Amino acid sequence: MNIFLKEVKSHRKSLIFWCIGVFLMVVSGMSKYEAYSSSGQSMNDLLKDMPKSLAAVLGFNDLDVSKPSGYYGLLFLYLLLMATIHAAMLGATIIAKEERDKTSEFLFVKPVSRNMIITAKLLAAFVNIVTFNLVTYGSSVVLMGQYAKGGDITSDIGMTMAGMFFLQVLFMVLGSAIAAVKKRPKSAASLASAVLLLTYVLSVAIDLSPNIEGLKYLTPFKYFEAKNVMYGGGLDAVFVVISIGLTAAFSIITYVCYQKRDLAV
Repeated sequence: MNIFLKEVKSHRKSLIFWCIGVFLMVVSGMSKYEAYSSSGQSMNDLLKDMPKSLAAVLGFNDLDVSKPSGYYGLLFLYLLLMATIHAAMLGATIIAKEERDKTSEFLFVKPVSRNMIITAKLLAAFVNIVTFNLVTYGSSVVLMGQYAKGGDITSDIGMTMAGMFFLQVLFMVLGSAIAAVKKRPKSAASLASAVLLLTYVLSVAIDLSPNIEGLKYLTPFKYFEAKNVMYGGGLDAVFVVISIGLTAAFSIITYVCYQKRDLAV
């Protein structure tokens, strides 16, 4: 329990900055929507001549951005990128920081097993991503509610946040698994971020070329897209199962490899 509380406390400032960042992202995004909607021009008309490649990178595909819900679907992509980058870096650093800060010796002389240490650290990381998710949800509901004109957007936002949560946990344990496997865990956070960005680029490539749509199972960014979650009936059970399976696999790798590794002190 002391390890858990210590980890929560040590990441408190970082979490506050990330939460402020995601709140400002929502504020900035909805401010732009207000500016566009009050100009009298259709945002869809403004974007229809945009090159397909640029539209795919920016997330404009198949969204009616003239409506608040469609615009939020666009904004959600950037919120998801922030959330998953935070989760991947958190999962990696919370495992690797003892060796980075030269505190391994102090930690591992305590009468606790490595499994207990890993569990406490992952629970602390889990609390962080839950907090991040709730802040994102609350900010989105409050600010989107100003533009929904009486429509019920809470459930739609809730579904997108559920999808975000699955990916947050997935990338958190991906980061922890990389940190547990690598001999030099200091670079685990950057490697986890690189893997994340690679999967995002793959999702963009799939949008550009329907011929490789079968590769969507390899990129988590195709699992819970806003356009499918909000307008297609919620979370796809297949992708939920894949997410849970990958999360379990990366968690096992974290525990097994961390048990076997020699720690630098």
